[in-house]
Amino acid sequence: MIPEITCTELKTKLDTREPLTIIDVREDYEREIACIDGSVHIPLGELEDRVDELDKNVSYVLQCRSGGRSARAVGILQDAGFVNVKNLVGGITQWARDIDHTMEIY
Repeated sequence: MIPEITCTELKTKLDTREPLTIIDVREDYEREIACIDGSVHIPLGELEDRVDELDKNVSYVLQCRSGGRSARAVGILQDAGFVNVKNLVGGITQWARDIDHTMEIY
């Protein structure tokens, strides 16, 4: 099972400064179009090789365009022993619709 978080829930956590890290697993060109401020960029294709850069004690929210790649990323981290990982439902597309209406949807 892939744990999930909605855009509204994530926004609340960010507003209350709850400690968490957003990992954007999209490609470089996608981040040039739109990204969530403060997110860390680790493309999905690099995640398995870079998992040692991450701290298992940190809460992570994985994010992509619509939620598919980030769901796979959550699985990769779970397989590596991470427990505080969630998939952003609807990805950056939903974030643009629900939270940041100035963000370009692609």
